[in-house]
Amino acid sequence: MSTARSLAQALEVLRADPSRSAILLDIDGTLAPIVRHAEDAHVPEPTRAPLIQVARRYGLVACVTGRQAATARRIVSLGTITYLGNHGAELLRGGATEVELDPDIADWAHRVRAFAERELDDDDLRRLRIRGEDKDIIAAFHWRGAPDQDAAEAFVRAIGERAEEDGLWTHWGRKVLEVRPPVELDKGRGIEHLLEDAGMRAGVYVGDDRTDLDAFAGLRRLVDAGHLEQALCVGVRSDETPSELEAQSDVLVDGTRGVRGLLEALAA
Repeated sequence: MSTARSLAQALEVLRADPSRSAILLDIDGTLAPIVRHAEDAHVPEPTRAPLIQVARRYGLVACVTGRQAATARRIVSLGTITYLGNHGAELLRGGATEVELDPDIADWAHRVRAFAERELDDDDLRRLRIRGEDKDIIAAFHWRGAPDQDAAEAFVRAIGERAEEDGLWTHWGRKVLEVRPPVELDKGRGIEHLLEDAGMRAGVYVGDDRTDLDAFAGLRRLVDAGHLEQALCVGVRSDETPSELEAQSDVLVDGTRGVRGLLEALAA
């Protein structure tokens, strides 16, 4: 279902008991429009306004992102909500100044960093305009905006092969490769840790990319385990929407404007 009416109906389970409802949101492509350079991303003020109202009304509001938690807070510019960064490995609670890092993952940070430094010292990478991003425990290689998209993607795929040969794990998103520690690390795991003892009755997750499928799965596992009564998984549709995301979504909204409408409905 994707009409405005069906979305409003789906949100009623959250609006009926806001103090025991969790609102979980991806950032890039969801709250913030996708941009060529990741460092330029920001949440538009017309989206921040209803998000602030939602944060005041609902029991738990969090942004769940592949970015570092502190970077995510800067992009959203709202310090009262929680941020799950690096796909759940980092937790920055509302009002807190210190990031809580999963200790099982922290031990691998130096190996990921060493791999990234070695790969980034390559003239061909710079020639192809592939951008590296140091996320501490994750190294990302972006080719969005590269002049020769096919050549850049082929080069990044070779990086992925070398990462796996070094015993690291890879994860592919929209024109980005992430090199990660070889331990369980995904948005679903982070969401489960956040909500399993939070006393919430219902939860919604809103996202636009393959990594958000993990979040959908984590939210649904919380229902299966009895930590939530109901879960709603909302996909954000765009020209680059993975078919798997559409298939796994309970509801679809159109782009970041659709997400803004969802927030306005929750705040009403």
